[in-house]
Amino acid sequence: MSVFGRLRSTSSSLARRHFSSILNPNTNTPLSSKEKSRVALSLLKSEKSPDRIIDICRAAALTPESQLDRIAYSVAISNLSRSNHFEGIRQFLEESKARPDLRTERFFSHAIVLYGQAKMIADGINTFKQIEELGVRPTVKSLNALLFACILAKDFKELKRIYIDFPKVYGIQPDLETYNHMIKAFAESKSTSSAYSILAEMKNAGVMPNATTFHNMLAGFYGEEKFEDVEKVLKLMEEYKVPRSRSTYNVRIQSLCKLKKSDDAKELLDMMLLRGKLPNCVTYKHLIHGFCKEGKLEEGKKLFKDMKRRGIGPDSDCYFTLVYYLCEGKDFEAALGICKESMEKGWFPNLSTMKLLVNGLASIDKVEEAKEIVRQVKEKFPKTADLWDEVEASLPQ
Repeated sequence: MSVFGRLRSTSSSLARRHFSSILNPNTNTPLSSKEKSRVALSLLKSEKSPDRIIDICRAAALTPESQLDRIAYSVAISNLSRSNHFEGIRQFLEESKARPDLRTERFFSHAIVLYGQAKMIADGINTFKQIEELGVRPTVKSLNALLFACILAKDFKELKRIYIDFPKVYGIQPDLETYNHMIKAFAESKSTSSAYSILAEMKNAGVMPNATTFHNMLAGFYGEEKFEDVEKVLKLMEEYKVPRSRSTYNVRIQSLCKLKKSDDAKELLDMMLLRGKLPNCVTYKHLIHGFCKEGKLEEGKKLFKDMKRRGIGPDSDCYFTLVYYLCEGKDFEAALGICKESMEKGWFPNLSTMKLLVNGLASIDKVEEAKEIVRQVKEKFPKTADLWDEVEASLPQ
């Protein structure tokens, strides 16, 4: 081996050991791919340093084949975007695209979405065009990834151009997902009426709409408060024989809650029950959040009890929402009960909500309860213990 070859080999070996120590600093026992992914995701959730974030991703050798890795990629890109480290995003994704095991249309499509997440649509478009360098023509999956990236970046002007031009240039036939992306984009850009023209295009192409098609339209028309169009969409669902499922009701309930029409949303829940359609945790989550946001805390508490009475288990968001708004409404005793129940399940509200609760309990002479909350939080999250020292010190002794 030449001197240069030995140096390169030594350098690669050192790099591997360096990256290995990032994920596994206390032992020489190698981690499995899944273990690497889990450790990487855990580290990425709290890491702030852009260079360190990229090193963690390199160490884990992430791949879109794994759901854990896809989440890790997304968390990494979000953190880098918040730091405005766009050159680092570009460097990392371009480096990933050069890996022999990632020279596939699937990974390039994933990279397109990640560029969209970072609002770097020009780089996403370049990545789409580079797919031909792999020896294949881009397919509708890559086109859909690019449209979705535009939605994430809220670049609706570029999305329309891509939708009109790219199928012709690359010989791609749009599919159901393509059309659904377009309708979602129109809904998010407050031009939902344009979705009717997409429905016409689908009909001409022989593509049948599905529940997602109509749910995107419903959300859009509710957002624009075009209630006559909401009724039109519901009738279209009947014409196309797409049933009004629980998901349909959930979309409508969430949309009404966003408009601060939670009483109307509650009527839809009653209609669901009357028609024998069982609500789920998502249904109640939207309603609880809606009523609490409108300051109707008693109604939020009633809904929480009602869902448990029906055997529907609240998820962490239900608990966190109630604790936060009950603290905002100075109902600290009720908040404490909900919070205890949540913590027993291993779900702890975020730092700011917990501080609201602790200080609120102290204000109503429930100092011991406040101290117990602090103790449990410090025990659960030892890394944040120092953040609680000042709070704990301010409590009456």
